[in-house]
Amino acid sequence: MQRKSIFSVITALSVIVLPMVPSFSTTGYAMHPHESHPSVASGKGANPLVEEMIILDNVFREVVSAVAMGDGERVQKALHSMHGTMEKTHAGVHEGTVKIPKNADREKEFVQLDKEFHQDIEGLAEAGTKNDQEKMLILTKKLLDGCVNCHRDFRK
Repeated sequence: MQRKSIFSVITALSVIVLPMVPSFSTTGYAMHPHESHPSVASGKGANPLVEEMIILDNVFREVVSAVAMGDGERVQKALHSMHGTMEKTHAGVHEGTVKIPKNADREKEFVQLDKEFHQDIEGLAEAGTKNDQEKMLILTKKLLDGCVNCHRDFRK
């Protein structure tokens, strides 16, 4: 009898807790090295590239999970917070508040790669609108490869 009630409690808890698991990734409990950067705060001296990387890190935690689940609406919602970040970063490059830490002489290449990256983000959002899981998967892989390659080439 006692075994049956323990099983019932475990089953009930599973029904309550398991649907909440996807939301754990959006709680922001994990720290990322960008967050300790001294120029993260908005305002004078802020580095828009670092700010964009913090947003992007959080976005991709959600996007990877959403793509795996085939949830295009969730992909779109996650990507929404990216709007305007490219423009701020490019303005920062022009104004000098963005300093590319490695291969600074390749600034034009960096800006072009960033433009292409953001075009792929728009493509991912469109695939999310259509709930096209295959295209979302292809673009997510491409975008993550772009992150790794950009860090390899431009981050110390």
